[in-house]
Amino acid sequence: MTPADPNPSPLLGIIGGSGLYDLPGLSDTHWVGVDTPWGAPSDQILLGRLGGARLAFLPRHGRGHRIPPSEVNYRANIAALKMLGATDVLSLSAVGGLRAELPPGTFVVVDQFIDRTCARAKSFFGRGLVAHVSMAHPVCARLGAHVAATLAAQGVPHARGGTYLTMEGPQFSTLAESRLYRSWNCDVVGMTNMPEAKLAREAELCYATVAMVTDFDCWHPEHDAVTVEAIVRVLLANAQSAKDMVRGAAAAIASDSAAPQCACRRALDHALITAPEARDPEAMRRLRPIAGRVLPLMPDVPPPGGAGDAA
Repeated sequence: MTPADPNPSPLLGIIGGSGLYDLPGLSDTHWVGVDTPWGAPSDQILLGRLGGARLAFLPRHGRGHRIPPSEVNYRANIAALKMLGATDVLSLSAVGGLRAELPPGTFVVVDQFIDRTCARAKSFFGRGLVAHVSMAHPVCARLGAHVAATLAAQGVPHARGGTYLTMEGPQFSTLAESRLYRSWNCDVVGMTNMPEAKLAREAELCYATVAMVTDFDCWHPEHDAVTVEAIVRVLLANAQSAKDMVRGAAAAIASDSAAPQCACRRALDHALITAPEARDPEAMRRLRPIAGRVLPLMPDVPPPGGAGDAA
């Protein structure tokens, strides 16, 4: 395996619902399967071009929404995008609003998370090779700026900055939980963006979240109990805004000359703590697809398989 290109051409990964992929002007599309050391991602990945931007779309829950939040293979999803050459990841997710000023239909460009999940693998690293990445600022401010500028230009109701509380699910919050999250100054609540953001940081991917508010969580005194039907209605109403946002942000990201210098792409510079002589060769082999930039090549350890054939 050759060393990673220090300045790869931009490939924007989009993680979200399958409706996003029906973009006017999207060309050269084909679905590819990817085998990762952490298993299979949620689905095949749709590669395509939109003007000058290269895109890779991954249905987080699989086409047809087959996989619940706690059973998504987040490690495989992030690894698959990295192995295909993704440099940036834009994550879209439906959330409940925890603030009166963030009504359904609002897009929140998240800048912080509180992780309350408890049943998910949260790191690529582990026994044999330990690493600790910084999560003080868990999303890429550069990507967030592009997204916020796009939403503003398109007149979409949005907020720049906000804290996303990630709960385990699949059930919605109790009233007591919803009130607790508000007391913690959280702005939205969802089930999917952790450990996704942590894994993107470990994979040295620039990552940003756009949280689309579909309902007030159950704290709201005039809001009925959250139902799937109500969420779907708002999701459908937001679909066109989301597509327009992806189109505009993709163009800006593709032409961003500052991207190669982004600190996200060097997140592992000081993260590996296991002494080189104590690192397990098998762990190094497994980790090379996402951490190859900082792992020396070992000629006696064959690299793992990469992308499969196009569907």
